[in-house]
Amino acid sequence: MPGHLFFYVGLSFIFLHEMDAIRCREWRIFPGLSLLNERLGFIVFMWAHLPLFFFIFWQLTQNPNPDYFIKGFDIFLIVHLLLHLLYLCHKNNEFKDWISWSIITGAAIFGLLDLIR
Repeated sequence: MPGHLFFYVGLSFIFLHEMDAIRCREWRIFPGLSLLNERLGFIVFMWAHLPLFFFIFWQLTQNPNPDYFIKGFDIFLIVHLLLHLLYLCHKNNEFKDWISWSIITGAAIFGLLDLIR
């Protein structure tokens, strides 16, 4: 872990973002999920995170060389910020306050710091 301290901070930010995504009902702006009714969109969005989180933990603990995964995830954290900027004007986007943007930007900053360290 000491070699990837910035990565783990970025990972913590993205997990925090996923909690905030429930508050902001992110499924309403997510392609595909936005077509579902509110309740079903929430359920699918929430349960889809179980295999995603499992995959992350698996890669970090069971992969003999997680550095490739970590670098790819660092890039994802930056692209994730760009996607949120792209969807900023979506009519159902509720990521408008400083809390949400601090979390989203924090994840990207720490992903970038890990890439350039």
